Amino acid sequence: MRRSLVFLVLCSVALSTAHAVAKERKKHTPQEVFNAMREAFQPEKARGVHAGYQFNISGPHGGEWWIEVHDGKFKMGHGRIENPSVTLAASDKDWVALSNDQLSGIWATLTGRLKVRGDQSLARKLDEMFP
Repeated sequence: MRRSLVFLVLCSVALSTAHAVAKERKKHTPQEVFNAMREAFQPEKARGVHAGYQFNISGPHGGEWWIEVHDGKFKMGHGRIENPSVTLAASDKDWVALSNDQLSGIWATLTGRLKVRGDQSLARKLDEMFP
């Protein structure tokens, strides 16, 4: 009986800790999304990739960001890059919802909330490199 009580307490603590960590990871602004992307980069998924990504985010927390990926390494910044391989455009709210898995990328694209111009295979690769 005592073991099962200890087990239940430990499970409860683990669940509340997991919930707190998940809540902490939730992003609220596009800048927080890009900061999280910087930390989430998977270099092994970017080997052999040479691409430039332009992000045009509208709304009060919007702006322009870019990412350049070259064979397992990346650079990221504010502003525009020349000749991006892929350009993504969305509102600040939709971009944050996409990153928090509250909005499906397919649904956002089909409904016009996410516009993707350029190489579609490189656009899909973005989610693998920055999960």
